[in-house]
Amino acid sequence: MTTMLSELWIESALPAGNIGYDIIISGWREGFIPFSKITGTFLFLRSVQIFQTEGRFMISPSRRHVAGDPWIHTAFPQGLVLAPAPEVSRYPGFMSCLSSTPMQTKTPLTTMTVRLGIRKYTTSAGLPKRHLQNGLLAPSCPSVRLTPLQKQTATQPSLSPFPRFQHPAFTTTRHASMKALVYKSEGVVDIEERPQPSIQSATDAIVKLKYTTICGTDLHIIKGHVQSATPGRVLGHEGVGVIHEVGSSVQGLVPGDTVLISCISACSVCGFCRKGMPSHCVSGGWVLGNQIDGTQAEFVRIPHASSSLYKLPATVDLTAAVMLSDALPTGLECGTLDGKVSPGSTVVIIGAGAVGMSVMMTSLLYSPSLLVIVDLDDGRLSMAKQLGAHATVNSRNSEEAMDKLLKMTNGEGFDCVVEAVGTPHTFQFCQSLVAPGGSIANVGVHGTKVELYMDKLWNRNICITTRLVDAVTTPMLLKLFTAGKLDTAKLITHRFKFKDCTQAYKIFGAAAEHNALRVLLSM
Repeated sequence: MTTMLSELWIESALPAGNIGYDIIISGWREGFIPFSKITGTFLFLRSVQIFQTEGRFMISPSRRHVAGDPWIHTAFPQGLVLAPAPEVSRYPGFMSCLSSTPMQTKTPLTTMTVRLGIRKYTTSAGLPKRHLQNGLLAPSCPSVRLTPLQKQTATQPSLSPFPRFQHPAFTTTRHASMKALVYKSEGVVDIEERPQPSIQSATDAIVKLKYTTICGTDLHIIKGHVQSATPGRVLGHEGVGVIHEVGSSVQGLVPGDTVLISCISACSVCGFCRKGMPSHCVSGGWVLGNQIDGTQAEFVRIPHASSSLYKLPATVDLTAAVMLSDALPTGLECGTLDGKVSPGSTVVIIGAGAVGMSVMMTSLLYSPSLLVIVDLDDGRLSMAKQLGAHATVNSRNSEEAMDKLLKMTNGEGFDCVVEAVGTPHTFQFCQSLVAPGGSIANVGVHGTKVELYMDKLWNRNICITTRLVDAVTTPMLLKLFTAGKLDTAKLITHRFKFKDCTQAYKIFGAAAEHNALRVLLSM
């Protein structure tokens, strides 16, 4: 039975900024005006039908509306902002808001109070007298809690000439919870119960994680080196999972698909995306685990899902596929391609972590004549030899290491020098190794300033590049991986259940002590 509501009140009392309700407004007339932004303390909707499906609140008018009819009102105008929706989708007799912005409430959904009340109307409201209802203003909510809506039956016939769907009776429910790893404060992470994410835009998808991993960038975040990632953020930007839900504009993906999550969310239409730099996408980029909640959780919301998720064949090793979220694209794009590795070139990689190893694996695809990897840890250097390095050098004594490396190139230096650590010392080391006409490709994340010795480099015709991974090479890497040309499973040295992820962070934070390259978390 469809329930008619005369007023809906939403009240909350905590500091603003949290997303509470995902409200989608739809109507049955061409002239109906959807809204994409609803903010404020109080909101009431006159003459609406309301029902719930999969945690989203669907609101449609219960009487005929024409263009300009302000059927959304507020008791406190200063507390409500309405903005026209930028996109709508038209079907026969139907129009719905696609690009809706979630209502910015003053409290999370789990502590929202929702009540139904009737307001006394007057003739000044511009309604025919037969639409006037008597009643009292809904009382203030006694406390901040979730209160079930009370059904009310319509007392007057609708003016709409169109038949209505018979939606299920509406009841409020709490969002299901999930476990998530949260950056609490500098150096501190912990597992928390969080509401499961919901679709906020028609281009979103919700993915249920199967595997995720810890990246060196996550360590930089909890050390306070990444200012855009603030305490309270769910960490992680890599993973493999199964699609749980998709927005109405998502193409090529359906619930049940197993997908690789790209570390970069790309809209594919902004100026940066069209230049091949989705890392700077105006509505995406590196947002997961940075500006929005990430993949180190049971569920994650993926913006721009059609261009940020990749379906995986049933035959591939899903644990090894996680390395294609970030590590392999970073190694290829920021190291191998920016370093201009080519057949016959000489390459030295400073840092034998997971990203340095990824640079090595992808550089070998281009047949360099010499590929050397440098690190302080003999265990990592031994693994580098197993993965294909032509030579390794321990840089514990930097002067001896420098002499040994230069002798390998007859004193000329290397055509391609890759910095994959992110410290001032290693960047300085790279400047002493580059050959005239060579390239220094910076891959490491730097948390402090470094020195550039232009007095020695100004006349050497070198190129220095910096880059945030764009993940534009992911499709190509997926083909190589599926064909068995990339053995990424060897990059995973430690495996943990998600419930033990705080211990995993301790192991990865002392990677050299534990001979750790990448730590895999399974849900």
